[in-house]
Amino acid sequence: MGGVTAVSLPPIVLVLGDEELLATRAVTEAVARARSADPDVDVREYQAGSLTVGEIAEMLSPSLFGGRRLLILRSGQDARKDLTAALLGYVKNPDPDVQLVVLHLGAAKGKAFADGLKAAGATVIPAARLRGHRERVAFVREEIRRAGGRCADAAAEALIAAVGNDLRELAAACSQLMADTDGRISPETVSRYYRGRVEVSGFTVADATMVGDVPAALEALRWALHVGVDPVPIADALADGVRTVARVASAGRGSPYQLASTLGMPAWKIERAQRQSRGWTPEGLVRAMRVAAECNAAVKGGSDDRAYALERAVFSVAAARQGGAR
Repeated sequence: MGGVTAVSLPPIVLVLGDEELLATRAVTEAVARARSADPDVDVREYQAGSLTVGEIAEMLSPSLFGGRRLLILRSGQDARKDLTAALLGYVKNPDPDVQLVVLHLGAAKGKAFADGLKAAGATVIPAARLRGHRERVAFVREEIRRAGGRCADAAAEALIAAVGNDLRELAAACSQLMADTDGRISPETVSRYYRGRVEVSGFTVADATMVGDVPAALEALRWALHVGVDPVPIADALADGVRTVARVASAGRGSPYQLASTLGMPAWKIERAQRQSRGWTPEGLVRAMRVAAECNAAVKGGSDDRAYALERAVFSVAAARQGGAR
């Protein structure tokens, strides 16, 4: 028979990090596994900052009625020294019928407690806040994979552009996509389901501009401004689009994966820039970079009509691609 057994449950689990979604998910999964092993498991939650050593002793003492227990200790970084000492003493020889799950923010406060749990062989579940773009792309891909689907970097990137960086919103979006599709998530799938939100991204304006699709760029720009997107990130995205194409074009031919380390960019971004670079000349890119710089200056303080400055930049960059004058 498969499934979870009481023996397979780690006696000590340390959920380490400050991302609430990941920490909450770790606790939910621990409870589900414990109930799978024993439907009658006794689940109790405590706050480390308000526990006394006497309460800890009672919490960990063998139950008169037997049975498995799952003890969840939240805010482990707030545990006082006497509490920490008592728990670190316990974890050296834990009760086989008790599973202790400790949540800890992972910062300097209470570090000795977290280090002691690790040294005692605790199973560590990382729950640190995702800091970089690549980590969020990996998170989206893993969310889709966990649900039984497939998602390439480009599709994950499109979803982040549509939904934003908040993990709860990204997780909900992944769940919705999996519920409404066959599980193969492509950039086109994301665009279809989040079209209104994708169009408010400055990068959507930039992408259309860089391939010379002025009508699509203007439609996305006007929609973004209509729903209240600040002009500054739109101008920044346009400048980034021009710079990226210029850098990739000057790097010469090569696979995106070969160029990724050289240029310090993810392969998906290089691949997109290679597609966008068709039709551009070096002179045209120089002109477009000047246009983007002027647009940035106008939008960030020099212009009375920032919307006009952005529209003019879209026309001018597209004209530079075709070799026309500004």
